[in-house]
Amino acid sequence: MDLESSQTAGRQSIPVPAPYTISTVRERLDVDAIHAFLVRSDWSPGIPRALVERAIAASLCFGLFHREADREAQVGFARMVTDAATFGYLCDVYVLEAHRGRGLGKALVAAVMNHPDLQGLRRTMLVTASAHGVYARFGFAAPAHPERVMEIMRPDIYRSRPEAH
Repeated sequence: MDLESSQTAGRQSIPVPAPYTISTVRERLDVDAIHAFLVRSDWSPGIPRALVERAIAASLCFGLFHREADREAQVGFARMVTDAATFGYLCDVYVLEAHRGRGLGKALVAAVMNHPDLQGLRRTMLVTASAHGVYARFGFAAPAHPERVMEIMRPDIYRSRPEAH
C-alpha cells in the first residue's frame, strides 16, 4: 500500500511532503540500501545482509522514497515486528542524513502508527538512544513498570559469530 500521507481519522496526521512517498509494498524495498544503513547504525553494527532479508520477510515494513525525475531512491525505513493482534515492536527506523530536518521521520512514524493492521494493539514498544521526543508525540513513554521488563541483550552478536547468522 502506498501512503501519500499518514492521515487517518482520529490519529495524528502528518503529511508526507512531495517528492517523498511512504509505501508498505515489499517489492519496492531496496534491501541493499536498508542493509547499507543498518550495518553502520548504532543498534545493529555489522548485521549480515541475509539477516536483514529475514527480518524484512517476517515484519511489516515501511519504505520512505524520494523521487527525482525518473529515479526513485529509498531514503528511510521502519519495521514493525507484530502479531497484528496484541503486540508490536517498532525498530530499524531511520531517515538518511541528507533528508533529515524535513519532518520525514515524524511522517514515517505516523504512517506506521496509523496503519490499519496495527490498530488496537495492547502494547507497542521500541528502543531508542536519542529520539525520545519524536516518539513521545505518538504516545510512547518509559515503561510504566520497568521492573517487569526484561531482555536478553547481545550487542556484539553480529561481530562475534557471523557464521551463525
